[in-house]
Amino acid sequence: MRRKDREVTDFPTMLQIIDACDIIRIGLSDGDFPYIVPVNFAYTVHDQQICFYIHGAMAGRKYELMQKNQKCSFELDIPIQIDCIYEKKDVTMRYKSVMGTAEITFLEGEEKQSAIDDIIMNRYDETRNFDYNKSAVSRTAVARLTVLDWTAKINPIKGGAD
Repeated sequence: MRRKDREVTDFPTMLQIIDACDIIRIGLSDGDFPYIVPVNFAYTVHDQQICFYIHGAMAGRKYELMQKNQKCSFELDIPIQIDCIYEKKDVTMRYKSVMGTAEITFLEGEEKQSAIDDIIMNRYDETRNFDYNKSAVSRTAVARLTVLDWTAKINPIKGGAD
């Protein structure tokens, strides 16, 4: 990391960044060019091991690339504000971000159902007790992204809370 002064190494602070995000962007290998796709997510933490959970159709480019190569990169961010620093005649974006790499595992059977019910649907108050169409589960891919490595950065507002 080039800007060590912005690096976050405190695990609880890193988790706070993840908690504040609704979208994770995953980067998948697709020949000469990466394929980046934003998806909603849920996550678990066990002994500082983070696993993201995503779901979607069992068809399409994202699904096919995840099947072909079970590794991905990921990124989550919180834009705070653009900041014009008049005395330096400089401009910077204030933000918080997390990025890293993960290994993809597709879940099946009871593990898949449990991930949907206990992790994905449990993330938001609105979905926690929602009686969703359970017949869609057989047509839904659920993937666990086990984080291999990750970093976090904050470019805070100077002299203020962010």
